[in-house]
Amino acid sequence: MTNAPVARADEAGASSTEDAFDAQWRVAVTHAEADRNRKIHLLVLTSLYPNAAQPRHGVFVEERLRHLVDSGRVTATVVAPVPWFPFRHPRFGRYAAFARVPAKEQRYGIQISHPRYPAIPKIGMSVAPYLMYRALLPLFRKLEASGIDFDLIDAHYFFPDGVAAAKLGMAMNKPIVITARGSDVNVLPHYRGPRRQIQWAAGRAAAIVTVSQALKAKLAALDVDPEKIAVLRNGVDLERFGPRERAAIRAKLGVEGPIWLAVGHLIELKGVHITLSALAKVPDVTLLIAGQGPEEARLRQLASRLAIGARVHFLGAIPHAELCDYYNAADAMVLASSHEGMPNVILESLACGTPVVAAPFEGVAELLNAPEAGEIAAQRSADAVAAAWLRLRDRAPTRAATRGVAERLGWRPVVEEQHALYARVMLAAAGDNSSGALHE
Repeated sequence: MTNAPVARADEAGASSTEDAFDAQWRVAVTHAEADRNRKIHLLVLTSLYPNAAQPRHGVFVEERLRHLVDSGRVTATVVAPVPWFPFRHPRFGRYAAFARVPAKEQRYGIQISHPRYPAIPKIGMSVAPYLMYRALLPLFRKLEASGIDFDLIDAHYFFPDGVAAAKLGMAMNKPIVITARGSDVNVLPHYRGPRRQIQWAAGRAAAIVTVSQALKAKLAALDVDPEKIAVLRNGVDLERFGPRERAAIRAKLGVEGPIWLAVGHLIELKGVHITLSALAKVPDVTLLIAGQGPEEARLRQLASRLAIGARVHFLGAIPHAELCDYYNAADAMVLASSHEGMPNVILESLACGTPVVAAPFEGVAELLNAPEAGEIAAQRSADAVAAAWLRLRDRAPTRAATRGVAERLGWRPVVEEQHALYARVMLAAAGDNSSGALHE
């Protein structure tokens, strides 16, 4: 009761306050409009980024950033932390590779730092974001003190990177954008600790990006606001990957007849064991495997056991710039994964005019959505993959038609949408700062 007369008495004051707020909002909008004419400076935080010791590690993150920077509207500083490990001897496997990563490097004109953070194998999952945050906060403050002012933190992979980014954004008073890439949403939320931290980080992100509709649905199922989630698929470099002189390439590689190609890290989820079993059912096909990883010895044993060793060629890790030849040599790229985000290998294969045979993992139909793009197996099994290949072989789409599918999947529209998202985040942040100043 006593508050009502006070409210009436302050009507003029309230009106002037609203006018002041509107004025400050207009200033913020004007500044944001002006910002469209200047470059947005990103501080990119991700443990998935190529480096001198691991040139294929997280290449999909680098590709998006490279095309954003090439647009002329974005600059970036990359912080790509790696787990601390003291020994470089190859017997320590991937941990030795971490030890060989340089502290700093430059790729495509982009400055990259590789700070170390403590990672505790197997038992440290729930504390990994905190350990990463504590290791990176001094570096972020040092960058700011040195005059490297950034507009927002752009984090890739939700856990631990996105969670650490949310903590850093709070500490540095910067908005954050988090991109979900695949297993960070498909697998990690099955664990209670990571699931809660992912939900917490999602609530503090200014915007969230997923690379497929399927990943957006998974995040929404975790009670993440779907209005905050933008679907921005990966793109493909249509100049680097395209149809080439196929006969000459096959002659150079020394291959003939029907060729399958498998590209990726040799781990169980990629399903190369299923591809090998499918190969045993189609006796006229040769399989090229471009990649390396912990499953290689087991896969070689499987090929020998299936008596197909003479038709399987383990190529090791192929430099990204050389993959175009292998896509062009193949009649089909085969991907029998259990789950994926938005696999670049499909985009690259289509761009080269080579159709794809894929297992029915979530999101694959968003890419293989036309007959000339390839075939999706009825299930993730050797019989189904072999049957999908036979359907594709009988249909025999032209390479030009397959390339036509990829023409719609270049980087330009992705860059436009990503830049627009950053601009919206900055506009909202400017409004929040104006509101905060008004209430001080």
